[in-house]
Amino acid sequence: MSSQDAERRELVRAIELLGRNTRPARLLEFVGEKYFHGQQNQLTEFNIAAEVFGRSAASFDSGQDAVVRVEAHRLRKKLRDIYETGAGPHGLQISLPAGSYVPQFSSVAETRPASEVDDRVTPTNAAAVTAPTDPEVAGDAMAPHRVRKWAIRSLLAIGILGAVILGGLKLTASKVFQSSSSPQHPARSAPAAGAESANLTEIHLMAGYKGSEVIDNSGVHWTPDRFFAGGASWPSTGGFVRRTSRPFLFANWRNGEFSYDIPLQPGIYELRLFFVSALRVGDEKLIGFNVALAGKPLLTAFDVNIDGQGADVADEKVFRDISPDDDGFVRLKFTNQVGSPQLNALEIVPGIPHKQIPIRIITQPTSFVDHKGQRWRADDYFLNGFRTTDNPTVTGTDDPELFRAERYGHFSYAIPVDTRGRYTVILHFAEFYFGPQLQGGGGVGSRIFHVFCNGHPLLEDFDVYKEGGSRRVLTKTFTNIKPSAQGKINLTFEPVVNNATVSAIEVIDESN
Repeated sequence: MSSQDAERRELVRAIELLGRNTRPARLLEFVGEKYFHGQQNQLTEFNIAAEVFGRSAASFDSGQDAVVRVEAHRLRKKLRDIYETGAGPHGLQISLPAGSYVPQFSSVAETRPASEVDDRVTPTNAAAVTAPTDPEVAGDAMAPHRVRKWAIRSLLAIGILGAVILGGLKLTASKVFQSSSSPQHPARSAPAAGAESANLTEIHLMAGYKGSEVIDNSGVHWTPDRFFAGGASWPSTGGFVRRTSRPFLFANWRNGEFSYDIPLQPGIYELRLFFVSALRVGDEKLIGFNVALAGKPLLTAFDVNIDGQGADVADEKVFRDISPDDDGFVRLKFTNQVGSPQLNALEIVPGIPHKQIPIRIITQPTSFVDHKGQRWRADDYFLNGFRTTDNPTVTGTDDPELFRAERYGHFSYAIPVDTRGRYTVILHFAEFYFGPQLQGGGGVGSRIFHVFCNGHPLLEDFDVYKEGGSRRVLTKTFTNIKPSAQGKINLTFEPVVNNATVSAIEVIDESN
């Protein structure tokens, strides 16, 4: 029997044990079939929501509907229960690594996947080792049998070490320390084969994550953690992360004092660091730490709580004009200040000299490339409001498909930028609801709202219908916008009569 035949038989067995008509079984069957057909790139939250759980592919919003993440969490727990007493009849176990929807088949000797190992470190005390928790659901209590297994493994490790010593094997202290992850001898990640010699042109990695790569809603491939030295990885146990449409980026941390040495080809790059507070809402406290780039301060006494405005809020820092050292490495170092450093994700992409890459966002669940070849990202950085998609086709644009959605209500965006620039902000609107021929009827005065940027008014008593009529793109441009001290373009849409609305946003660096 081939290895794939054995895997298929184990998949069928697990589906039957789960109960073929249950949600976990349906999810496992779907991801399993995609895996065997080599279609892992289709295992996205959006595809699963539509094809397994009946959500509308046009209107599904992962930021407001967590059905896929919740059901994946349940499936992981049920698979662990199935294999508590051993592997399947072919010596196999199926797992769904945290942060990924691609199943893994492992032999009984491999135990659980690396993404679920138990050497986790608490966010408030990097020296304290904890038993595992699941990174997907906040407040999930640790199952007693997992505590027992963790304790048994620890006792076995002690027993083996004692046997080695009693058997007369002479291990020098230096060899023991080299295999540890102590600050004096930090453990270094093993990069992909040939990665260091190849020199990359971009990188998207999830700090502290050890599973399969994940493709986000704009088509970007995010890899497991690599190129690090020191620190420890541990999963999130917090609540729903706000201001992001990519919550998987914030499911794990690297914590403690650590560094990254990233090989890159010569050139100009843009660096983005992703954070979320490790503290719970109501327990916020000062946790400032330092980040250095090539030995020079990049962030000093950086406090995620202050910068992101509280716990469970996604925070992103942007730095343009980044170049590797003469030896071809970008070197980042995270060190203690008031609190212990932490990082959720890291991204480096080819940049533009002295200018940030333009940010273009549409209020749709997936990205879009316009007729000029410009990529517009899926909706991100928002807080509150609602989204509609598949609105009627609009006029006044060469790309009507870009503007068939809107975010409406009382909402805001916090768009991260480099603090050194001045920016042009372009807002795109269309009236999809009010007008004599539309569902809402009415006309002038039916929708009025304000738009503020970093506390300053951009638009007051703005009436989309009055200026553009129904189903026609209306664009407003604002120049010389200074970012906040935290490096954000904060846009607030405040209703006056009925709901505020926006269909797309652009932020363009004005630097020469």
